[in-house]
Amino acid sequence: MASTDAASRTAAPRTPPPLEGDAAALRAFLDGPHAAVRDQVRAQLVEHAPILDERVDLPRAELRRRVRDLVVDIGARGQSGHGFPPQYGGGGDIGASVAAFETLAYGDLSVLVKSGVQYGLFGGAVLQLGTARHHEAYLPDLVSGRLLGCFAMTETGHGSNVQALGTLARYDADTDEIVVTTPDDASRKDYIGNAADDGEMAVVFAQLEVGGEGHGVHAVLVPLRRDGEVLAGVRIEDCGAKLGLEGVDNGRIWFDEVRVPRGNLLDRFATIDDDGTYRSSIENPDRRFFTMLGTLVQGRVSVGGAALGASKVALEIAVRYALRRRQFEATTPGVEDLLLDYGMHQRRLLPLLARTYALSCAQEEVAGQLHQVFSAGTPDADERARRALESRAAGTKALLTWHATTTIQECREACGGAGYLAANRFSALKADTDVFTTFEGDNHVLLQLVAKGLLTDYSSEFEDLDQFGMVRFVTGLAVETVIERTAAHQLLERIRDVLPGGRDGWDQEAGLLDPDYQLAMLRYREEHQLAGVARRLKAGVAAGTAPGTVFSAVQDHVIAAARSHVERLVLEAFVARVRAQPEGPTRDTLAALCDLHALATIEADRGWFLEHGRLSAPRSKAITREVSTLLRRLRPVAAPLVEAFGIPPGVLGARDLVG
Repeated sequence: MASTDAASRTAAPRTPPPLEGDAAALRAFLDGPHAAVRDQVRAQLVEHAPILDERVDLPRAELRRRVRDLVVDIGARGQSGHGFPPQYGGGGDIGASVAAFETLAYGDLSVLVKSGVQYGLFGGAVLQLGTARHHEAYLPDLVSGRLLGCFAMTETGHGSNVQALGTLARYDADTDEIVVTTPDDASRKDYIGNAADDGEMAVVFAQLEVGGEGHGVHAVLVPLRRDGEVLAGVRIEDCGAKLGLEGVDNGRIWFDEVRVPRGNLLDRFATIDDDGTYRSSIENPDRRFFTMLGTLVQGRVSVGGAALGASKVALEIAVRYALRRRQFEATTPGVEDLLLDYGMHQRRLLPLLARTYALSCAQEEVAGQLHQVFSAGTPDADERARRALESRAAGTKALLTWHATTTIQECREACGGAGYLAANRFSALKADTDVFTTFEGDNHVLLQLVAKGLLTDYSSEFEDLDQFGMVRFVTGLAVETVIERTAAHQLLERIRDVLPGGRDGWDQEAGLLDPDYQLAMLRYREEHQLAGVARRLKAGVAAGTAPGTVFSAVQDHVIAAARSHVERLVLEAFVARVRAQPEGPTRDTLAALCDLHALATIEADRGWFLEHGRLSAPRSKAITREVSTLLRRLRPVAAPLVEAFGIPPGVLGARDLVG
């Protein structure tokens, strides 16, 4: 992708001019509309940087205290409240909150995660599920770090299936109290951040029972400690050592007939009246449940941003090391070559760098969508827009967290044995981010959510996340209806209009560096796979197979279609952002990165494209050659591309590797 229109790009000379790297301009591109907020976080990270060295040798108890103090400091300085209403000490800007959280990931990840629990999950639940009286009573102390709390949703026996939680919250009309009980060990709250040492209050998700009738999962505020002492009826156990994030005090919580006032029910969507009557503005219990969970989508967006920030740290360390470390006399006698001058090293790092830029654009897009949907504050957003946001946030989070895992591992290996030293950060990055793939939902479950949204077109049936419900819905349609919805049958007609070669020759004659060609390839894959899912579901049920068996047999196809959908959205976001840039060297550099990301994505799944007639063998080889050409073009600007991340030197660390 070059900086001019498609026609001139196709005719461009085979040897384009060298790329230029303006780190400041590239940083402005990445920082987006919240550059000032990101800079505030960067400055605070510099002050907190000593913990990056201290954490290596601190005992767990001391590390937790150090992390707690830094999290409280973030609140005391007013850096925690970007997404909260101004009247409670916030900034009223959800997009700024997401940007701040992503930038905070440049530093210690225990501080990041404990902050996320305190200000994102605990605070977000009080804000989004509570009403004015809860906001006035708790948000000022919560946002400032004076009230530390927990988000007690996950249970030992119920992971992603939140609707089946076992904790009970029974309304006692005689005392006008809610009684919270853990009926068995499978219903204990588990892996709860802030619980083992510091949490004074928890937002507890439990099955609400009023007058002997169950009303599904609701959220109740339950005090845990007073003056550091665990309260009667509450039992807390430390989860113990973990794979990473040792500065976060994860714990297990049991409740034994713990009584709280009726007003502790977070009642934005349902309440218990003074006469003990349960009342909700949303009659359908499934819709009420998913509406409630939908308001908490910011946590999912934030985890994706955190993974992106950690990926940038790993890439900057590995690229800077590759620009310092020399090995073997490959080209000039008597002079060892830099690692990044080797084609294989470029292959290892630069496509990951390009993908990081692409995912940055996708994250900016979903953060903007989040801000737009919730910018009105407490009034409910348009339901269809919320469903689209939930789907996009789920898919983007999955790709971002998988990318972090892949990138950090590849960067560690690219730094050799030096990357194995704890002082050089990769051990912490690997251990602390590994859980991101299951934070805020297992990635495969999240991609099922994406697929269900695509198949049901965000209809009312989307409220039923049960797999049988999705199978019943899809098999009740003609397959052609699903195909028409995806517009797969129109795809080749669109290609004829926009690409050289038209319908019959589009995959042979279109310019490889044409973004319309690149996008058409990803869209074709997505829509072909989605229509295939619909066909297989319908055929399975038509053959008399049980819906659960049908879904299980098609599950891999469901995940593939959803992932292809999100990959297309990522490329669309990158292409759109690049096209919006003014003509000049920075746009040319970004365009080359975008081309590398697009072609590397197609190359990685060339088997599918070959099997489905979208690539010929010569065309496939041409894509690989073009990827290699782009790697050589981008090699001279690798340093400014990572400098643009804006990671302060004192925060980056890894002095053995980067100098």
